[in-house]
Amino acid sequence: MNFKSEKMNLRQLRYFCEVVEAGSARAAASRLFVAPTAISMQLALLEEALGGQLLDRSSRPMVLTPLGEFVYPKARELLAAASRLEREACGMAAGKFGWLGIGFTRSVIFSVLPEAVRTMQSVFPDVRIDLMEILTEDQSKSLRNGVIHIGLARVIGELPKESDLAYSELFDDPLVAAVPIQHPLATKEKVTASDLGSLAYITYPGNAGSQFSRQVLALLENAGALPRIGHEAKEIHTALSLVAAGLGATVVGQSVAMNNRTDVRFLPISDIATYSRVIAVRKADSVYPLSQSFLDILRGQITLIKPRILPS
Repeated sequence: MNFKSEKMNLRQLRYFCEVVEAGSARAAASRLFVAPTAISMQLALLEEALGGQLLDRSSRPMVLTPLGEFVYPKARELLAAASRLEREACGMAAGKFGWLGIGFTRSVIFSVLPEAVRTMQSVFPDVRIDLMEILTEDQSKSLRNGVIHIGLARVIGELPKESDLAYSELFDDPLVAAVPIQHPLATKEKVTASDLGSLAYITYPGNAGSQFSRQVLALLENAGALPRIGHEAKEIHTALSLVAAGLGATVVGQSVAMNNRTDVRFLPISDIATYSRVIAVRKADSVYPLSQSFLDILRGQITLIKPRILPS
């Protein structure tokens, strides 16, 4: 019987492996629910493509030729890899497998982020989650470059919106003062912006020129305070450590106070009504299933923390 020569394919390799494992073409056909002639035809095509016999048909049961012994284990590896590729690709298409890059401003690590990430990893155990600390003002660039799929930003006032990005407001977060627990201000129920003038002010993140620092300082000045910058912290953890050491005060979102230091007192600022807001930012021109799933999980977490944030 003459067959048109062609390159080997996965079906041929699968049929070949089934013959080896079942012991005969008839048994393999039964396992695969195909006709024995289909097995024989595909096996002959595979041998023609490879240029030699894979099975010694003169023996009963058939045994592998040297070529067959070489091909069989590699064929099993190839079939396993193809099956894994199909499973993972289908999982990625369904949003169950893949990679999720999350950019965040450090302050959200005190509230919704940790539990949301834990939940995401539990629901999607095959998804690799990369967390990257990125300032609010730098997240749009990271989204456009594909470094992250979703950003968690903190803003004060209106955030200039860009047409190629989509914005989802998560929650309003009142601004509160963080003062050393041993300072007289810590005995009060609330403070004014001017009260904070008795302490050096600790800016973050990065330096006094960062967007958040600049906005907070403007709010304090508009409320009649004259903040004296005593230290510049690179990030919020350092700023709170400096406060705990008695080196000054700073301003944070109320959610930062949750599950935080006991050597710092967090107090409402009575004459500053402006809130900070936590916002999720994504690219507007594409819907990435994993980022949508993470956003849904975030919203679920927010319902749990809202009662612990100062009321509007």
